Amino acid sequence: MSIAGELAEFSSKLRYGDLPRLVIDRAKYLALDFVGVAARGSLADSSLAVCDVIQETGCQAGSSTVIATGLKAPCQYAALANGTAAHSLELDDLHNASSVHPGVVVFPAAFAVSELCEASGKQFIEAVVLGYEIMTRLGMAQNPANPYARGFYPTSICGVFGAALAAAKILNIDAGKMRSALGIAGSQASGIMEFLADGTLTHRLHSGWAAQSGVIAALLAKKGFTGPSTVIEGKCGFLRCYSDGPDLSRVLSGLGEQYEVMKVSTKSYSCCRYEHGPIDGILQIMKQHNLKAAEIEKVTIGVLKAGWDIIAEPVELKRNPRTVIDAIGSMPFGAAVAILYGDASVEEHREENLSSSKVKELMRRVYCVQDTALEKSFPECWPATVEIGTKDGKIFFVKVENPKGDYKNPLSWDELVTKYHTLSSPIYPDIRRKEILARLRDLEKEKNMAEFSALLLNN
Repeated sequence: MSIAGELAEFSSKLRYGDLPRLVIDRAKYLALDFVGVAARGSLADSSLAVCDVIQETGCQAGSSTVIATGLKAPCQYAALANGTAAHSLELDDLHNASSVHPGVVVFPAAFAVSELCEASGKQFIEAVVLGYEIMTRLGMAQNPANPYARGFYPTSICGVFGAALAAAKILNIDAGKMRSALGIAGSQASGIMEFLADGTLTHRLHSGWAAQSGVIAALLAKKGFTGPSTVIEGKCGFLRCYSDGPDLSRVLSGLGEQYEVMKVSTKSYSCCRYEHGPIDGILQIMKQHNLKAAEIEKVTIGVLKAGWDIIAEPVELKRNPRTVIDAIGSMPFGAAVAILYGDASVEEHREENLSSSKVKELMRRVYCVQDTALEKSFPECWPATVEIGTKDGKIFFVKVENPKGDYKNPLSWDELVTKYHTLSSPIYPDIRRKEILARLRDLEKEKNMAEFSALLLNN
């Protein structure tokens, strides 16, 4: 049987009752994270543009909620809008070993199709766990360094498969049609890294487009549209087209015995995940030694090779970000705002700071280096080193093995709730936020996800 066939057989048979309690709790935890991030992301200029297109093309009449807006749209467009919004802040979750952001693809597809089908909370959880499973397994099988080297964005090219399987599970189609949904998804896998050249908004579209495409793949498969069964391992299949030297065994190894959703990390800072370890280290040194920005002479940061071309090079661009998109992928910017403001979240990654003389001056003091010792535990761990030299000659050094939010150093439920409230407070009043939270904590009790999703509208 083909790999897609094996995945489809497993997925068609999996039931909520088969899932360990920790896996169910993790799915709800990540759902809360997604809702908070997507709600705040709805305010971004890119999100407003997507909503304008939905309205102007007459697509606003539909069954599915566009989170934190007053819009209901056809399910594929709701998935597009919500996926784009959730990826706009760089605060979305990440699976270490595959370097993909599963939440911003899988949740938009699952929410949208759940409303279409009036699925239950248990069906929704099943679909989310499966979507995370295939997306991350494909990312691991690629080895994330390979698609990056070719200029492909792992989240979008792997995400379409996760979205397709999540949607197919909710649509309750059989294993044969699930296999076709994956086959169809393979021809829609897309997303290139060229946004790094000029800091444009396509990066945010990657996740939304993957979510939309996955939904369409599942809907087509339901109607009998077919896709190649060897879409993953074939001569012209996904892994061979997008990766040099893929490890096919990683797709199915341990399937059903361990769930990759348990190895997903959340974010504390509004920037590329490769910056999180260094920022943790900077804040640790600044706090422990009561340092002030004016005392800093030089900051030297050990950066992982996989993140080098994203956050460290070309150095002149990274020290002179032109847009917020540039800034969220700039280690010098992330380091500078962390030093100045003691944080590197949404408020720090704002346009005004791009022209700040204080930020600019500090960015010139930040130097990135590659350290081969950091590579030994990557991608399971994302370590970093930070050395801060002061103007009076003192040197402070720290190594961060697992940044805060990593699945090995996770945010507690209480810490995640704080993140959720902080992000969603500009959108929802206190009483609504608390109701959303309470119902997400008991998501398996929802009889109809359409009723829950009505809470996510802003009207």
